[in-house]
Amino acid sequence: MTHSSTRKKVLIITYYWPPMGGGGVQRWLKMTKYLRDFGWEPVILTVQGGEGAVEDDSLSSQIPPDIETHRVKIWEPFSMYKKFTGKAQGEKLSPGVVSSKKATWSQKLSVWIRGNLFIPDARCFWIRPASKFLDRYLQEHPVDAIVSTGPPHSTHMVALNIKNKHRIPWLADFRDPWTNIDFYDKLMLTKWADRKHHILESKVLGSASKVVTVSQSWAEDFQNLAGVKPTVITNGYDPQDFEHAGLVPLDDKFTLTHAGSLNHDRNPTTLWKVLGELGREHAGFEDDLEIKLIGQVDLSAHQVLEEQDLNSNLRSINNLPHHQVVDELMRSRVLLLLLNNTSNIDGIIPGKLYEYLGARRPVLCIGKETGDAARIIHETNSGFVVDFEDHAKLKNIILEFYHAFKAGTLMVNSKHIEKYSRKILAGQIAEELHKISN
Repeated sequence: MTHSSTRKKVLIITYYWPPMGGGGVQRWLKMTKYLRDFGWEPVILTVQGGEGAVEDDSLSSQIPPDIETHRVKIWEPFSMYKKFTGKAQGEKLSPGVVSSKKATWSQKLSVWIRGNLFIPDARCFWIRPASKFLDRYLQEHPVDAIVSTGPPHSTHMVALNIKNKHRIPWLADFRDPWTNIDFYDKLMLTKWADRKHHILESKVLGSASKVVTVSQSWAEDFQNLAGVKPTVITNGYDPQDFEHAGLVPLDDKFTLTHAGSLNHDRNPTTLWKVLGELGREHAGFEDDLEIKLIGQVDLSAHQVLEEQDLNSNLRSINNLPHHQVVDELMRSRVLLLLLNNTSNIDGIIPGKLYEYLGARRPVLCIGKETGDAARIIHETNSGFVVDFEDHAKLKNIILEFYHAFKAGTLMVNSKHIEKYSRKILAGQIAEELHKISN
């Protein structure tokens, strides 16, 4: 391990940070955990009083000891949004969920306001105070590089301000796209707002010393957009979280488990219909089946589950601390990877896929058979990929899984998953930081 006095300093600007939970926290929490091994000392800038969809106090214990952390107060318009749409003030809002087919006029208006007045996103009121704080801080505490990670893309705007003023090498990390994100077309943007989003996006892509994203398809999309080809550094899994994979007792039931929010675009209607049919056609299947959904579930999924008489098979678990989610994954018989049925599907690789690999249980992916997620599943030999509407193939695979479950042979023989270790990925980030700061 590199001694702290010889490490370079990297300032990481992130909205999502413990005690917030969920997928947005994991990438840079884990990077921070391992960056010191590669010669970089992280300094964290995050929000005070942010509106996270999930809280997970247990993640605070994973922050490396004595990491310098600064929190700058943020004002967010979500309390106004909740009042306007009739939601309880304590209710958590899911990021990226901006509309549904049954949206009320007040919800539609709030989406219009979010897309056209809050640019690049509803965290835009943090840009100025965070930039002012960093301007003062950096005068006395120089750093060797800056990282901004989005969404929210307001973090990139903070970094842009600092890069322009202090001339510090800057790595912009896109965990999700900006104007090519799956809900962009639902924001009801005016021509002016759409142009503004594209201008800011191009400015960030063109000004950053290095752009990083998490999938090959998204890297190509960014290149087409701004002529800048990002380096692909995927998400991953932390081997320390999965030390007991393959050693824990498996669930007694034939469990199909999905971890994370299950929104309208991910609702696998064909899967629910297939499971309903198998319950009616095969003796014992209905008694053995358990559908384990961990996290927020859209009403549309509950409706189809009810139509297929699957409510008695459903075990709906509200958000759990990350370590408990990991335990559920390692115990499950089959892990469900449900992709968004949207136009940018090629590049969608949910962070949970890598944790599924770490859990070493068979993966059943419902999405596009040629996308980036499908490629990883095939190359690691970790499961099967079925198209959204391929009823017959899906039914055959689940039956195959079920017969193996009954025979006690439902296992996975995955390979080449080590390259998705969080420590190896932190090494790749460190390498990029060394390149831009030398």
